[in-house]
Amino acid sequence: MSFKLTYGPWAVVTGASSGLGEHYTRQLAERGLNVLIVARRLGLLETLADELLSKHKVKIECLALDLTATDAVESLLEACKAKDIGLLVNNAGFGIKKPFPENEYSALRGMVRLNCEVPVLLSHALLDKLKSRDRAGIINLASVAGFQPTPFMSVYGATKGFDLLFSEALGSELSGTGIDVLAVCPGSTDTEFHAVAGSESTFPKMDDPRLVVLNSLNCLGKRAVYIHGFKHRVLVFLNRLTPRFLVTRVAHSMLKK
Repeated sequence: MSFKLTYGPWAVVTGASSGLGEHYTRQLAERGLNVLIVARRLGLLETLADELLSKHKVKIECLALDLTATDAVESLLEACKAKDIGLLVNNAGFGIKKPFPENEYSALRGMVRLNCEVPVLLSHALLDKLKSRDRAGIINLASVAGFQPTPFMSVYGATKGFDLLFSEALGSELSGTGIDVLAVCPGSTDTEFHAVAGSESTFPKMDDPRLVVLNSLNCLGKRAVYIHGFKHRVLVFLNRLTPRFLVTRVAHSMLKK
């Protein structure tokens, strides 16, 4: 069965204005799915929608929304009400690289809400729609940072660990229902993330976001976790064999740069 027939006709992608979210939107449209794209920057969403409408003849609906707002989930659900949603991509998120005491309270609250609370609430709210289908999918963006402590990005790494564990547990609960759940764990990727986080100098070599998206979509329904890149899979494996205090010490040294 084709990807469109399995997970179409509609997908929802959060954080779709740039980076991995933009590439998820491009790949899904190329596979024939209609996409509801969600982000704060309406201009970027509309530019992407215009391009994909003419190229792939699919429907692209834009929703300008700050997902950290208290009524954001309800607003997104209203936009989904009349659509047959087969795939939810919880991609929106951000990180900050600085010592924990130097973080602003509002930034920490927004990070935890966007990276953790919003994926949980959206997955829960759309579950009935997804269960009503023969097949459906949920993709949650975690990170290789979720496999270990990340000093100087302590809250970000913890949120990605939350996304990883939530996805694995949810996928286990939903096994046999036809809903495929995938946690996607990229490493340092060439997106706006590092400019926002202030970590560009720490991670000079970055992966191609298009390949992260393409490979992860090919893994949906086949595994619970996708770790992008051989070197990252090796590092995650070695982390499991190494005492945690040593993993933390090495991460401290790397992230302090």
